[in-house]
Amino acid sequence: MILRILEFFGNIFDAMHHAVEHPTPQRRLSTWIFWTFIAALAGIEAKRLGILPPGLAAHTPDNYLEAINLAFTLILILELLSLVFIISCSLSRALIKQFQILALILLRNAFKELTHLQESINIVLDWRPILHIGILGAAALGIFICLGIYQRLPQPTSRMESDMRMRYVLSKKILGLTLLVFFFCVGVEDLWLFYSTGNNTRFFETIYTVLIFADVALVLIAQRYMHNFHATFRNVGFVLATLLIRIALGAPPPWDALIGICAILYALALTWAITRFDPRTIPLRPKKPERP
Repeated sequence: MILRILEFFGNIFDAMHHAVEHPTPQRRLSTWIFWTFIAALAGIEAKRLGILPPGLAAHTPDNYLEAINLAFTLILILELLSLVFIISCSLSRALIKQFQILALILLRNAFKELTHLQESINIVLDWRPILHIGILGAAALGIFICLGIYQRLPQPTSRMESDMRMRYVLSKKILGLTLLVFFFCVGVEDLWLFYSTGNNTRFFETIYTVLIFADVALVLIAQRYMHNFHATFRNVGFVLATLLIRIALGAPPPWDALIGICAILYALALTWAITRFDPRTIPLRPKKPERP
């Protein structure tokens, strides 16, 4: 009975996965983001010209850079959906996606620093935002390079029976489905708060806070199927990496970039250490022949 319930929700998760991650809807969503960006630019220009209705003008910014921020935010939301669907695969792939999202957030924050520059850029007066832009861009590039190294490291695999593996995967799919519903509710709430108060929301900070608890839940789920110290240590270490990402998102520049680099270096060192010292990846030494 329990297995049938797990399979039912697992099928719902697979259907949603196919509906979002298939190339055709991905192209449609990308096209929608492009036209949303164009519409945002047109709306900002209409407000600057004073031809936008007062009710709509009250919720429309007058800075063209906000259209870039909107486009990056929509791209990040798509990446966040991919993260939810990757959770059913493995913790290591989910961590990779989290760092990819962090790199995009750092790039978005670099564009935000443009709002602090004057119309006529003065290096002496604008040195701080220019420095922040450089640090954020370098940190995003550093994360990209470290991810390339990380993906080339061998990952230890756990052997389990087919029935146990199926239950393990279904449990992760149900967790991903729960996260999907929660993220949708948080997004709707933040969107309502933005249009009702006009204040910037902390959507991604909230999401990464939830991801910390989700990663802990994944560790507990994995503990049921993998009774191994090295696997537990690795999974808990990944939770700590997610915690560092969350701290980076809440920190001002340039600390967000520095903490993000520390997080990816920690994940890289952790994966190398597990790969180097995990008994599942250490070849057995041949026995020495006994002397006659």
